[in-house]
Amino acid sequence: MKRLTDERAKILFEKLSKYIGTNVKQLIDRPDGTYCFREHKDRVYYVSERILKLSECFGYKQLVCVGTCFGKFSKTNKLKFHITALYYLAPYAQYKVWVKPSFEQQFLYGNHIPKSGLGRITENAGQYQGVVVYSMNDLPLGFGVLARSTTDCKTADPLTTVCFHQSDIGEYIRAEDTLF
Repeated sequence: MKRLTDERAKILFEKLSKYIGTNVKQLIDRPDGTYCFREHKDRVYYVSERILKLSECFGYKQLVCVGTCFGKFSKTNKLKFHITALYYLAPYAQYKVWVKPSFEQQFLYGNHIPKSGLGRITENAGQYQGVVVYSMNDLPLGFGVLARSTTDCKTADPLTTVCFHQSDIGEYIRAEDTLF
C-alpha cells in the first residue's frame, strides 16, 4: 500500500468534493480514529491508520487489499468510484435524488433517471453535480451526476434524462469478479 501521489490525491479529493462537498474532513477525522487513502494496484482504499500499520508487515505481492475500495484509476488517470464507497459517502452527501418505487429496478439495472422516475431532488443542485441516489425509503441505491439543474428539472419533459447513472448496488451482482 503506497501513498497517493499529489496528482492522484488532487483528483481523488476533487471527486470526493463533487459528491460530499466540504464534508471530506469528516470522512478522514472520524470519532473512531483517523482514516486515510492509500493506493494498491491502481485502486484507492479507505483504511484506518491503525489497520494500515498492521498491514505493513506484508509484502506488496502478498497483500490483496486493506480497507474499503473507493475506486479505481484508469490508464488515463481518471478516477471511477466503486459502489463499495456508497455507504461511506451517503451520510455526507450534499445533493440527493430520490427515485420513485416504480423506477428503482430500472436504475439498478444501470439505466439513467428520467424526470418521470424522479421522486424528489435536493434544492439548488447545479448541472453536472454529483448526487447520491436514494429510494423513497431513504435507502442509498447508487451514484449519479445531474444532467439538469434543479430549476431545469421543474420545467423538463417527463422523458428527459435528469440524472446520469454512474454506479448502483446492482453492481455487486453484475461485476462481482472485477469489483475488488
